[in-house]
Amino acid sequence: MTPLSRRELLSVCAGAALTPLAAGAGKPSDWPQWRGILRDGKSPETGLMSKWPEGGPKQKWEVKDLGAGYGSMSVVGDKIYVQGGVKPRSVVHCVDRNSGKKLWTVPVGAYGDQDRGDGPRGTPTTDGDRLYVLAEDGELVCLKASDGSKVWGKNILKEYNGANPHWLLSESPLVEGNHLIVTPGGNDACIVALDKMSGRTVWSSTGLSDRAGYSSCIAATVGNVRTIMVLTAKAGVGVRASDGKPLWRVESPANRTANVATPVYADNRVFYTSAYGTGASCLELEAANGEVKQKEVYFTREMMNHHGGVILHQGHIYGFSNNILTCLEFKTGNVKWKDRSVGKGCLTYADGHLYALGERYTMGLVQATPDGYVEKSRFNIPDLGLPSWAHPVVAHGTLFIRNQGVLTSYAIG
Repeated sequence: MTPLSRRELLSVCAGAALTPLAAGAGKPSDWPQWRGILRDGKSPETGLMSKWPEGGPKQKWEVKDLGAGYGSMSVVGDKIYVQGGVKPRSVVHCVDRNSGKKLWTVPVGAYGDQDRGDGPRGTPTTDGDRLYVLAEDGELVCLKASDGSKVWGKNILKEYNGANPHWLLSESPLVEGNHLIVTPGGNDACIVALDKMSGRTVWSSTGLSDRAGYSSCIAATVGNVRTIMVLTAKAGVGVRASDGKPLWRVESPANRTANVATPVYADNRVFYTSAYGTGASCLELEAANGEVKQKEVYFTREMMNHHGGVILHQGHIYGFSNNILTCLEFKTGNVKWKDRSVGKGCLTYADGHLYALGERYTMGLVQATPDGYVEKSRFNIPDLGLPSWAHPVVAHGTLFIRNQGVLTSYAIG
């Protein structure tokens, strides 16, 4: 495994117009938050296996008592942070990356029951020695990452008059400079910024009152305007990061059932997608005088992504359009290829490959190329009675798969 140097990593960040966590990006091998260093689902690691042995890569260890939940994990140094539902509480665990031993477990909120699977859906966000965790009941806490001791906490649904979505809050908090960004979905408070050190409200998105979807925010600089983007329960939106002023709101990529996928941004464009018969919208963004204007470059029904997210790599979008793994040209929306692959699932990218985890318990390794579908390897994980929806993570030469209450570590470096 050969991780990128700090200089190379910063070059990647600048090119993407997205920035890593101010203090929590850690080493390039780390995965410090939802969807990695840049929230784009991509690991900067290289030197990974390009093909797995029959039956899959070597298992290093397994933890079997995380509790219920669909959340992914953060990996920083020798520690892994992952949420779980252990009745009657929603908790966060700290696990040793090398051995799988639990170092500590801290309660966060109330255990959430849901007919499609209980427990938390979010991923903890690291920022130096602080850990930000949002439970499925709206409890948001700041903990010391070293020992789990509480620094501050509040319930964002109660404080900002939000409503819990039908399948429970699924957001992963975003650190943006000195602020923590979350989406309670309240009146004039669809999105709020908190002082990350104290939890004090800095701004709320006055004029934007959409209810929360199941998506998580990203931050990007459009021209000279720092911007927060997310898919709400009703629209793809953007607000100004300095004060929360709404900049755009486009309903075409949103359905009225469940909007889940995190937006992707590059080259002054943002891509929103959802399933339930909807599709994807690519918006061209232009900044002037502290405002950002948008126009829809294209809308396509060839990417109806449900929960698995999309990856932008070398000018192409990869993601599951319902049950079909699909590659689109980012510039035009034109389809390059489609394949049934591992069935409907979620994606992570590393070292030229897509790590495709099917919800029916198949892990696939697929070459990330627009020239056609090329599957290198696959193996099965156990059927634990509910879909395997948690996004896999690649960090420190290791593939981590969370499948309900089980977290498994595989050597791929």
